[in-house]
Amino acid sequence: MSRRTAAWFAWSLCALSLTLTALSLLISALNLSRLDAHVYDYWLENAVLAVSFSIIGAIIASRLPANSLGWLYCAAACIIAVAYLSAEYAIYALLARPDSLPAGEALAWLASWVWLLSIGCIVLSLLLFPNGRLPSSSWSWLAWLSVLLTIAGAVWVAVSPGAIGNLGSIRNPLGIEGLPDGYKPVQTIMFALLFVAAVSTLGLRLRRSKGIEHQQIKWPAYTAVMAAGSSFLQYTVSDAMGLRWLEWAGYVLSLAALVGFPISIGIAMVRYRLYDIDLIINRTLVYGALTVVLIAIYFGGIVVLQRTFVALTGQQSTLAIVASTLLIAALFAPLRRRIQSFIDRRFYRRKYDARKTLESFSATLRDETNLDSVSDDLVEVVRETMQPAHVSLWLRPETAQKGKYPEYPSPLPNSPYSTGPTT
Repeated sequence: MSRRTAAWFAWSLCALSLTLTALSLLISALNLSRLDAHVYDYWLENAVLAVSFSIIGAIIASRLPANSLGWLYCAAACIIAVAYLSAEYAIYALLARPDSLPAGEALAWLASWVWLLSIGCIVLSLLLFPNGRLPSSSWSWLAWLSVLLTIAGAVWVAVSPGAIGNLGSIRNPLGIEGLPDGYKPVQTIMFALLFVAAVSTLGLRLRRSKGIEHQQIKWPAYTAVMAAGSSFLQYTVSDAMGLRWLEWAGYVLSLAALVGFPISIGIAMVRYRLYDIDLIINRTLVYGALTVVLIAIYFGGIVVLQRTFVALTGQQSTLAIVASTLLIAALFAPLRRRIQSFIDRRFYRRKYDARKTLESFSATLRDETNLDSVSDDLVEVVRETMQPAHVSLWLRPETAQKGKYPEYPSPLPNSPYSTGPTT
C-alpha cells in the first residue's frame, strides 16, 4: 500500500467512525427525550474514545503506514463507534419506542460483545508501542494470550443469558440458558489484561530505552498513571471517606485520561513537542502535592478553629472558614516554592544541580575581575552542567586591533583552559 492510498484509507475509516458517533449521539438525544427510557451508562466515554482514537489513528496511519499502531487505533475507533450506535439503537427500538425500528434485538446482541474487540486492539497496541514490534520474541505469548482471551470473552458474552449489561431490561436474544453470565467476569479479565499490558510493556520499555524512544514511552505512561490514580480516587478513596465530590473528581480525571491517552500516543508517534512531557510531569507532581497539602490545611484549620470557637463561645462560627481560606491563600506561594524545590531535588537532581551551579557562577561574575579565574570557572561550569566529552576555551588575542576580529580564531594549543585534545 502506497502512502497516498494508506492516507486515503485511514481518513476514510476516521470519517466512518465520526459519522457513526454522530448518529449515536443523535439517537441518544432522542432516547433522552423519553423520560421513561433507559440511559446508556457509557455514552460519554464511547463518544470521546471513538472521536479521539479515530483522529489520532488516522494521523499515525497516514504518516507511518508501515506501523501497525495507527491501524489498530482506527480499528478500535470503528469498533467503539459500532458498539455505541448498536446500544443506542437497541434502546430506542426496544425501550424508548418499542417496535419503531427493525432489528433492535440483533443490534442489542451486537452491542453486548463487540466492544471487547476494541479492548483487544488497545492491548495489542500497548504491546507494540512505539515501533510496532514486541519488546522481544519472548513476549509473543502475551500477544497471543490477548488475542485468545479477546475471542473467547466475546464468544462467552455473546451467548450469555439474561439482561445485557448497560442496556437496561433488554435480554440477550441468543443467550443459552444454563450458562453463567459472562459480562462481569469477562469485563474484569479484559481490564486486568489491559492493566498488565500497560504496566509490564511500558515499564520494561521505559527502563530499557534511551533518547527519543524513552521520551515517547513517557507520554502514554503518564496517562496510564493518571488513569490508575483517577480509578483509585473514584472507587477507593471516595468510598472510604464517603465524599461525593471526590468521586466526581476521580470521574473527571478518568475522562481526562481517556482523552489524553490517544493524544499522548499521537504526540509520541509524530514527535510533536515530544520533550514537553518532562515539564508536564514536573508540574503535575508539584501542583498535585500542593493541592493535597492545601486541602489538608484547609479542612484541618476549619476543624481546629471550629472546636476552638465552640470551646470559647459555645457555638460554631463562619470565621473558621474565612480564617482557613486566608491561611491557604497566604501559604500558596511559599508552599509552591518549597514543593517545587523538593521535587527538583528528588526527581530532577541533575537539572537542579545545573541550575544551582549557574546561579553560583552568575553571583561569581558580579564580583570577579580576574580573567584567569573567570575562565577556570566558566570551563568548570560547562563541564558540570552540560557534561561534554571535550571543552576548549578560545580567547581573542590582546594584540588584535579594536573592531578587527579574525574570521576563524585559531585555538590556543597550550591553553590552560583546554580540557581535551584540540582539533
